[in-house]
Amino acid sequence: MKAILNRLINHETISKEEARNVLVNISGGAYNTSQIAAFLTVYMMRSITVEELEGFRDALLELCIAVDLNGTEVIDLCGTGGDGKDTFNISTLASFVTAGAGVPVAKHGNYGVSSKCGSSNVMEFLGIRFSSDMDFLRRSLDETNICVLHAPLFHPAMKNVGPIRKELAVKTFFNMLGPMVNPAFPKNQMVGVFNLELARMYGYLYQNTDKNYTILHTLDGYDELSLTGPAKAIRNQSEEMLSPSDFGLAPLQQDAIKGGNSIEESAAIFMNVLQGKGTEAQNNVVCANAALAIATTRQIAPQQALGMARESLESGKALHALKKLRDISAD
Repeated sequence: MKAILNRLINHETISKEEARNVLVNISGGAYNTSQIAAFLTVYMMRSITVEELEGFRDALLELCIAVDLNGTEVIDLCGTGGDGKDTFNISTLASFVTAGAGVPVAKHGNYGVSSKCGSSNVMEFLGIRFSSDMDFLRRSLDETNICVLHAPLFHPAMKNVGPIRKELAVKTFFNMLGPMVNPAFPKNQMVGVFNLELARMYGYLYQNTDKNYTILHTLDGYDELSLTGPAKAIRNQSEEMLSPSDFGLAPLQQDAIKGGNSIEESAAIFMNVLQGKGTEAQNNVVCANAALAIATTRQIAPQQALGMARESLESGKALHALKKLRDISAD
């Protein structure tokens, strides 16, 4: 590790294979906490290369506990986090709206590191059980169209990194990796990233896979379709700018999509939206993100999918998916 750190501190890069080996060694307990913290810190001060990101991704996918969903083609809606915007749990809510619209979802998530309330925080608070039991996950998917994959259960390689990330409490390159290492290896992926440079790196890596994908970055800094301004969308065969008006919606003010100051407040917002008590802004941003996920899977225009998303939310199908998943969790 000392040699790798010296090279990185001198603004050199490491190869894809070296990056892969570092994460494999971290998982094996080869480095102490100070070395791991230094390694993470270096990447907060310099850009990551495509080769390095690919090596880190390959290591985590190789070391993960793979999830077998009996061939069901699922989508994951996941943001990198790290955008510093403290929105409510938009992608997690959009996951339930997507599931309610009939599109199977394998939602990869974790506790918040740089935010007050991550996907796993709100799911746990609302009574969703985290499990790596394949029968439980398949039953969840069969009966609710969604299963929740709590990242630490499937990435034992990261047990040496989790506490350090929590203590640092800022975004690291693991934020960049999260959406890429879903252990269900989803055929479809909608991922939000915190800057345009990372969006292009994701596009480069995803174009060498067989995934259907949409990569999103709203230009004023959000790792999702925030409707606060234009967003860049990179898909399999196209790149385009998306504006709220493309969905027939008015632009939102940033304050309209702020999250709670605690897990309890965030969970209250979550349930309000699903129960039809959300604000117009909250409903619009959730449905727009769900529409992009549906469009990614069904290969239709996002504007066409918006009606499907609204129907899922307004009919209570999204709420039913959450309630049913909570019932299964309690069995």
